[in-house]
Amino acid sequence: MRNTALILGVISGLWGMIIGFFAYGYTVLVDTLETKAPEIDVLNQLDDVGVIRAMSLLAPVLALVGGGLVHARPTWSGPLLLLSAAGMYWGFEWRFWTMFPITLCAIAGILAILAAYTKGD
Repeated sequence: MRNTALILGVISGLWGMIIGFFAYGYTVLVDTLETKAPEIDVLNQLDDVGVIRAMSLLAPVLALVGGGLVHARPTWSGPLLLLSAAGMYWGFEWRFWTMFPITLCAIAGILAILAAYTKGD
């Protein structure tokens, strides 16, 4: 169980980093276009830019840390992975590219909590 939680946590963290890079980069691109070339009105800014930028950093890092902690501290890593899944859902919403890291992170969090309360692995 711990190995599965570790793998799922790391994969969801890496996938979340890719989504976070694109989401953060998109918000910066739109801000730059609005200030440097206001006559170009091709892209629209997303709602809650601050939340998107914060979750682009925090959610994948929580997933990576939670996945890395599973063997040593499963009682700590489970809530971190579940917080990461909630942060990805809050920041990026449920879309085609986000449903995989959110689901993997939630499953990893549940497995980490179960691993803390079961004997052996």
